[in-house]
Amino acid sequence: MSALALQETEAPTGPAPTIFEAIVRRRCVTATYNRTAVVLAPHVIFTRHGELYVGATTLERDGQPPREEKLGLFKLDGLVDLSGSDRPFFPSAVFDRHDERYAQTALMTVEP
Repeated sequence: MSALALQETEAPTGPAPTIFEAIVRRRCVTATYNRTAVVLAPHVIFTRHGELYVGATTLERDGQPPREEKLGLFKLDGLVDLSGSDRPFFPSAVFDRHDERYAQTALMTVEP
């Protein structure tokens, strides 16, 4: 097996690596949250009480844009059928990397 093929087969998969990649590449993710299809722009992944959470702006909810832009916090386990997309996003002005809810436990944040 070539080194490239080996590298491709050993790439981490699952919800956390999907979010990490989306943050680094500034790409949206799609998921179902509370039985609603959402398109999210993840800005931060952090821990709270030993669980992983994602801070993201919602770009679409059931195919419609939200009424106002805000950063929502989503428990990673609650994002069902999570997958990456090719849809780019720009960091939102509503994201504050120093927010006390996640500043001390952030694992990764989007770069400005």
